[in-house]
Amino acid sequence: MSASISTTINDLPDVILFNIIAAISDVRSRNAASLVSKKWLCVDRSTRTSLTLRGNARDLFMLPSCFRSVTHLDLSLLSPWGHPLLSSTAADPALFAQLLRQSFPQVQSLIIYSRNPTAIQVLAPQWPTLRQIKLVRWHQRPPQLPPGADILPILENCGEINSLDLSRFYCWTDDIPPALKSHPKIATKLTFLNLLNPSFPEGFKAQELEEITKACPNLKKLLIACMFDPRYIGFVGDETLASIVVNCPKLSLLHLADPLALQNARSDPESQDFTPDDASITVATLIEVFSGLPLLEELTFDVCSNIRNSGPAFEVLNSKCPKLKCLKLGNFHGISIPVESKLDGLALCHRLESLSIRNVADLTDMGLIAIARGCSNLSKFEIQGCKNITVRGMRTFVCLLSRTLTQVKISCCKNLGARSSLKALEPIQNRIQKLHIDCLWDNLEQLDNFEYDFDYELGNKRKKQKLDFDLNDLSNGFEEKTWEKLEHLSLWFSVGELLTPLLSSGLEDCPNLEEICIKVEGDCRHLSKPAEREFGLRCLGLYPKLSKMKLDCGEVIGYAHTAPSGQMDLSLWERFYLYGIGDLSLDEVDYWPPQDRDVNQRSLSLPAAGLLQECLMLRKLFIHGTAHEHFLMFLLRIPNLRDVQLREDYYPAPENDMSTEMRADSCSRFEDALNRRHIHD
Repeated sequence: MSASISTTINDLPDVILFNIIAAISDVRSRNAASLVSKKWLCVDRSTRTSLTLRGNARDLFMLPSCFRSVTHLDLSLLSPWGHPLLSSTAADPALFAQLLRQSFPQVQSLIIYSRNPTAIQVLAPQWPTLRQIKLVRWHQRPPQLPPGADILPILENCGEINSLDLSRFYCWTDDIPPALKSHPKIATKLTFLNLLNPSFPEGFKAQELEEITKACPNLKKLLIACMFDPRYIGFVGDETLASIVVNCPKLSLLHLADPLALQNARSDPESQDFTPDDASITVATLIEVFSGLPLLEELTFDVCSNIRNSGPAFEVLNSKCPKLKCLKLGNFHGISIPVESKLDGLALCHRLESLSIRNVADLTDMGLIAIARGCSNLSKFEIQGCKNITVRGMRTFVCLLSRTLTQVKISCCKNLGARSSLKALEPIQNRIQKLHIDCLWDNLEQLDNFEYDFDYELGNKRKKQKLDFDLNDLSNGFEEKTWEKLEHLSLWFSVGELLTPLLSSGLEDCPNLEEICIKVEGDCRHLSKPAEREFGLRCLGLYPKLSKMKLDCGEVIGYAHTAPSGQMDLSLWERFYLYGIGDLSLDEVDYWPPQDRDVNQRSLSLPAAGLLQECLMLRKLFIHGTAHEHFLMFLLRIPNLRDVQLREDYYPAPENDMSTEMRADSCSRFEDALNRRHIHD
């Protein structure tokens, strides 16, 4: 009897095995694959092209030297986070830079936290062939620096650079134009420029925008924060927009946004309407811009002033920009005003796959339905601040797009609370993968039964369809559906509201939900205490695959140390929001503590540290604020915790690095204690 011969994956030719392992993008999966055998370890190390370094920059002996093929290197998360990179090492800065060069000789893309120009001055010469650079800084710009001092080392040493990302880099608007103008040959090579930075209080003025686009004529992707408010000198208007087309005709991505729009400021749904002022942008100029950018694939135009009667401009956009797939608009009015069954305006952009509209004061249910009829390929849709949209219009909209729509965001719409939003989305609840709703607990019983008629054309044949939905009746044919494909859920809460009504609102059956993002916003100084003992995190235990949570209380404003009589301080509010988190089987948590803006403090409190230590399955914990050293030591009781970081990633980050919350030695002692523990996997 012949012996049986078994074939394993190791019997594959090396070329095929290399391609298989190189195709694995998940970091933990790659790490697991590298432990199979020495052969797989060598394959993983030789094929890994992207690497993010963690750990303390002083521990140079731990710098890996086996990833010789890495082309994308992220140094922005080295600890102590936010401190100047080279000041954290005992070694000579030039030696540190040389070690990085020897360990990663093929780097083409670099991300670095640049507290001051020193780090980039030393590192940039090590990789003269760098093509992509992203600078990160949440701290104040050193005031004594000359204009452009942070950016000039890049332009002086990296002659092949084509991508510059300053979207998370705290600087001044007048740093950018002088630096680009001083190196015209390098500026002409730039094809990607991201200046969409929320730290700019007013954004770039008209002259600065013209200088930037003139210096970089070959840009294909431009993202920039602009000042559109006509009440200020130097606002961006018709003439400046026209200059963008002349200076940068190759643009495939254009993102123009007001700084206020970048801050995601939430306005009162009851008061949303036309803004007091109109932007100084005419429809004729919009038509000129769209006609001059035929290569556009993605367009964002997010302003905070009215642009009225804009429908004709989008009809031209459809005809002149045949590659356009993604569109985001803010404060554009008249985008779709159908007459009978005739489509107009935005509804004619039938090639769109992603659409986001914000604060469209005159958009009605009929206009929304017309958009669904015309834009039949939409897979992603976001609507914010449109107070005239009702559950009827939204439900009809998703019915018409039931074959394509997989991502939906409904925010700050007066007539669409949590329950009504979920009711409107029932027709696609078995398809939707990513969802955001506002947790305003409206009462469906107060809504009347309704019948809705609309006409639509299918080819050349006109049909009439009657959609009969009873909001109080669960027998519409959707009651047995689950949210089986929902993987990402995002929720917004007003301060003091509870999470517990979420499940009874229609989200109780989400078998594949992996990540949840919760944002809480409001001034808790207006409340003496919460209505209940806990926010309700423990009810999320109903979701069996939930492993990641982002709990953002950063916009919860209160008293840090000076709560008057009868008022809760922020530590008690933290206990309210975190109570029950230990009952969840979470692998990763991002937590933004509440803040006291009067002292620019966002710090982890004692109750918060005690509750977080109960997350026994936790592997990664990112605290977007500060913490005392003895509070951090609580976290050592989490058995499998591997990665902890304190990040002051909010503008402006505190400058007093010698306080007990931010001292570098405190972070280093905690990291040493964390690394001394034995972790089984």
